[in-house]
Amino acid sequence: MRPEEGTLISRAQAIAALLELLTDQPVIICNGFPSREAHKIADRPTHFYMIGSMGNAPAIALGVALAKPNKQVITFDGDGNVLMGMGTLATVGALKPKNFIHVVFDNEVYGTTGNQPTISNVVPLEKVAKAAGYVNVERVLDRDDLVYEFKDMLKKDGPSMLLIKVNEFAEDAGRVLHEPPDITKRFMKAIE
Repeated sequence: MRPEEGTLISRAQAIAALLELLTDQPVIICNGFPSREAHKIADRPTHFYMIGSMGNAPAIALGVALAKPNKQVITFDGDGNVLMGMGTLATVGALKPKNFIHVVFDNEVYGTTGNQPTISNVVPLEKVAKAAGYVNVERVLDRDDLVYEFKDMLKKDGPSMLLIKVNEFAEDAGRVLHEPPDITKRFMKAIE
């Protein structure tokens, strides 16, 4: 059983649990199924959905966090996306934005393109983030732990990473209904 024996929660279940804890925080969501699932679960103007650009969500979230230091900024990311943009972990660690929470859904596959394996099973991304300078780093396997740790991170200065081991199940979610320019406009207005 991949990704890890005993991992039962799906990414959509994890996203739903996290979104229940958020109100008006900016959330930058990586491309593919994470954006689709978040859009289906709770489409909000404060959500910035990546459409087709892999590995860039945390870099955009970092820019938002630096530009809006009084807003807590969340990014939803996948293991494949993090592996593609590893340099962003170092930049986040070096700049140390206190208002930055990086949530990584790690299913050990590129789910949007057919479940080809990633290398996150041998490259522990939470340890890479810690080594890069993230202040708070936690790795969880189930809903109760993810809720507990995320609530805790919402109270702490970051940068923080919550790595959630999820299974390979993808929610039956259609494409994001907004065009990229519209996503940008409504997001910018929502975080003014």
